[in-house]
Amino acid sequence: MCTRTVYLGLDDMVVTGRNMDWAEDLRTNLWLFPRGMPRDGGIDAHSITWRSRFGSVVAAGYDVGTADGINEKGLVANALYLTDSDYGRPDGSKPTLSVGAWAQYVLDNYATVEETVTALRSEPFIVVAPTLPDGRAASVHLSISDASGDSAVFEYLRGVLTIHHDRAYQVMTNSPVFEEQLALNSYWEQVGGMTMLPGTNRAADRFVRASFLIGAVTKTADAREAVATSFAVMRALGVPPGVAVENQPSLFNTVWRTVADQKNRVYYYEHVLSPGALWVKLADLDFKPGSGVRTLRLAHRYDVIGDATARFTRARPFQFLALAA
Repeated sequence: MCTRTVYLGLDDMVVTGRNMDWAEDLRTNLWLFPRGMPRDGGIDAHSITWRSRFGSVVAAGYDVGTADGINEKGLVANALYLTDSDYGRPDGSKPTLSVGAWAQYVLDNYATVEETVTALRSEPFIVVAPTLPDGRAASVHLSISDASGDSAVFEYLRGVLTIHHDRAYQVMTNSPVFEEQLALNSYWEQVGGMTMLPGTNRAADRFVRASFLIGAVTKTADAREAVATSFAVMRALGVPPGVAVENQPSLFNTVWRTVADQKNRVYYYEHVLSPGALWVKLADLDFKPGSGVRTLRLAHRYDVIGDATARFTRARPFQFLALAA
């Protein structure tokens, strides 16, 4: 379904790439959220509330949840599908948070991976996962990376939060759970290399190929080359239309990809039907409190390419994925 990699170059060059693989087009739009926004978890009267510390640019799936994004401090969050996710059930002991708001909560509140891990280890909320607009379960795990190159993966398994935190965790895909992915990758590191890499679009195979590629590519301090390299890796890991694995109906084609230059704070987005990528320079955006929410409408608009920093327009913020009435 989805793949995420972190490119660690020279002179603090860090670039996170991500493929969104899904059964249909998610009608994705980009959103700009300023600092100082009042927020809530979007589930019920017991939802957690906060005010955003940092501005962000995000890609929203169905305009009900932040699937991917970067904040003004260079922290990147990527929500990827994980069928094994089990968030537990709310029991009134902690406030609730929509799974659609999970990535946004992180981008709004934290500047680094270390800060995020420290804060979320105490489990300040219960994640609630309503059904997605296409009828599928909203089962995701969350990867984050920061401008220093640090990484962490958050998974809820059997109602318990598991955190994997290490700069070495440059790759995440889908099932099986992250710990098992690491074990599988360890095996392939011993027997694989360029001479023998697993080639299907299964998540475990993509994890192995991604790990090899992101480790083998040229390391550079040049932003253009680093971004191009990350795009090349993500395209190599993409799933073309019609490619399927027998008896695996949950393995989908790539719909779009993002690449985040965390050193220079530039966010790139490319739909598979687009002739090229667009990019947004966070340094040229106004994130001041009260500056207003803005959006770049991209659903069914495949010819928006190039520098799109000035193309955002005022809009009401989308509502996070909620329980059916």
